[in-house]
Amino acid sequence: MQEKKRILVVEDEKNIAAVLAYNIRKEGYECEIAYDGETGLEKALEGSFDLVLLDIMLPKMNGFEVCEKIRYRSEVPIIFVTAREEEKDRILGLETGADDYITKPFSFKELMARVKANIRRSSGEIAKAVEVEEAPICVGDLVIDKTRFSVKKNGEEVELSRKDYDLILFLAENLGKAYSREDLLQRIWGYDNYYGDIRTVDVTVSRIRKKIEVDPGQPEYLLTRRGIGYYLNDIPPVREEN
Repeated sequence: MQEKKRILVVEDEKNIAAVLAYNIRKEGYECEIAYDGETGLEKALEGSFDLVLLDIMLPKMNGFEVCEKIRYRSEVPIIFVTAREEEKDRILGLETGADDYITKPFSFKELMARVKANIRRSSGEIAKAVEVEEAPICVGDLVIDKTRFSVKKNGEEVELSRKDYDLILFLAENLGKAYSREDLLQRIWGYDNYYGDIRTVDVTVSRIRKKIEVDPGQPEYLLTRRGIGYYLNDIPPVREEN
């Protein structure tokens, strides 16, 4: 019998945490709750969870700090669930390593669609890891290593989240072809158009540009095709991987 997937809810409002846990368990998952940031971090790092639902405004340690510290040690999917809906909070949440961001009030059906998509994609990484070693993809000074899940520029490793890497790899495998935000939400995040938020794609692209472009305001690699979407420029390789 297949083991149940485990979800950690980090939420200081006990009534909200209880409702989330009740509905998550009804969907067939195991669920634990932490009511403050420090406890949430401890549970996330010590327990083998398949996904973390994380509030921002928490006692002892805020959600941004918790997310950042989890990311030092784990690639577990993290979704912020918060009442803070300002764009700057969404950007900061994704930049600290979260996979997604959903604001209260929300539809539980929408939340679970995102939860299931993230768990499904995360579980699929295990199969990827045992594949036969493949040659890296070279685009200009970028080297995308499909075996090690890494990207280097000028021989130096670029620090990327898993979603950043997945997006670059997908575009590298389809050089020069532009994809809409809706397409990328489906292919990279596993969401259908109804449940995804296209701003998540924009924030991720902006974050990647800051890491791989000389001038993010005038990108050479990750480009926008007006009226269509994003694509990776087909730049001839200029050097071999070290």
